[in-house]
Amino acid sequence: MRLTIELRSVNHRFLDISPKIPRNFLFLEEAMKRYIKQKLSRGRVDLFLTAEGEGLLYKRLEADDELLDQYITKLSNVKDQYKLTGDISIDTVAGLEGIFTVRETDQPVDQIKAELLSVLDAACAELIEMRNQEGERLAQDLLNRLHSMKDTVADIEARRPVIVDEYKAKVLSRIETFINEEIASEESRVLQEVALLAERGDITEEVTRLYSHIDQFHNTLEKQEPIGRTLDFIVQEMHREINTIGSKSNDSQLSNSVVTLKSEVEKMKEQVQNIE
Repeated sequence: MRLTIELRSVNHRFLDISPKIPRNFLFLEEAMKRYIKQKLSRGRVDLFLTAEGEGLLYKRLEADDELLDQYITKLSNVKDQYKLTGDISIDTVAGLEGIFTVRETDQPVDQIKAELLSVLDAACAELIEMRNQEGERLAQDLLNRLHSMKDTVADIEARRPVIVDEYKAKVLSRIETFINEEIASEESRVLQEVALLAERGDITEEVTRLYSHIDQFHNTLEKQEPIGRTLDFIVQEMHREINTIGSKSNDSQLSNSVVTLKSEVEKMKEQVQNIE
């Protein structure tokens, strides 16, 4: 019997194993699933098992020694009784009826299981090696996007004081328009309120958290363990901070930076789905 196992893996939030195996091997399905779970932790895995040859039946040739003894004894008696010549050859024995029979029995389950898991182990090793190669390419792509994001966040941070001043100017201008007169510089109470309103548009906290998420993403990439779901969560947090930054300012230059960040995060979100 020849056993062949093919494994195919695509991205998935969790580990989803879909075996496609012959009916007479279904009793080993759970054992194969458990084995794959020891090797992988994320992805949709399609398992294809084919068996060529005699399957689970084991053919065994048996000889009826007791009947053969009777044949030999009878043939010898006949030879002596009738003064016949010649020897009893292997050809003679092979032609005797009922001496040899072929029996089909089930092969030992433990032996079949051991052989099957050995083949599965080899298939998993090849799949993991291919995943590692792809993972190295994904990691480099994500690192490049992180560097790009960090540069863009630095531009936003440098732009922050200008944005605050512009926000204050807009608020003062609207108040002056509403009351139809210029606000006196000594009216500190009004200016304090303007400053409070301007502070609501400050993005310092969001920028700080975004830097922290970028560093956390980078550190997580270096871990030698399943990190896909963790990276997925970090990307969601990045997206939330970027949206908040965009909603706090109408500055055109900052809006362009926000669009750039959103584009990078969306691409990272897609790539993260491919990481275990």
